[in-house]
Amino acid sequence: MRTRILVVDDDVRIRRMLALYLGDEGFDVEVAGGSSQMRSRMASAKFDAILLDLVMPGDSDGLQLAREIRAASDVPIIILSGKDDVMDRVVGLEVGADDYIGKPFHLREVLARLRTVLRRRTVSNEVVQVAADVLRFAGWQLDVERRAVTNPAGDEVAMSTAEFDMLHVFATHAGRVMTRDMLMDLTRKRGRDGFDRTIDALIVRLRRKIETDPPNPKLIKSVRGVGYVFTARPEPASGRV
Repeated sequence: MRTRILVVDDDVRIRRMLALYLGDEGFDVEVAGGSSQMRSRMASAKFDAILLDLVMPGDSDGLQLAREIRAASDVPIIILSGKDDVMDRVVGLEVGADDYIGKPFHLREVLARLRTVLRRRTVSNEVVQVAADVLRFAGWQLDVERRAVTNPAGDEVAMSTAEFDMLHVFATHAGRVMTRDMLMDLTRKRGRDGFDRTIDALIVRLRRKIETDPPNPKLIKSVRGVGYVFTARPEPASGRV
């Protein structure tokens, strides 16, 4: 099935332009010129992502519509707006939007951002769901609820929020090669200081805490030109797989 996109914008030219361009790129695109049309489209079909204009006529602006969508669904939202102010971006993201693109925009940028959001959604949906709040691997114990990590000797190891989040991502994606983009998305580093070197530095710190020989890691291995892979096999603390 083709990925279904909803474009919500009061400018008919923008609706047509996006519908034609994204349609040519393989997406199934529907359009809405306002809040009532958007609600009607969403009531009759399920969408994989929504491109939403921030400034809308009528009783609901883009921010109100984003709140409304997010209250009922976790569908990815990309806000499109001529208001390219920092505070507008912050508010847009705070109400639940996944990305924000200022107008005028390049169609190729919209396509790239859309694919990134869809990829992030796919990766998030593939997180391994282990039937326990406490995971064990290679003698270590990861208590998800308490956000505590215990080494094989039974001692609790202090970890920063970022280090714990990274270890949790690795433990729930064991055996899978993770690119830096995936790690940035899953640890929510993107948009703040989401650069390759930040991820690399974080992994260096994490290795110092959980590896017996950090310069020659056995648990978090580098995959040249790709990213990293967690080699341990985490299990629920009860022993159930």
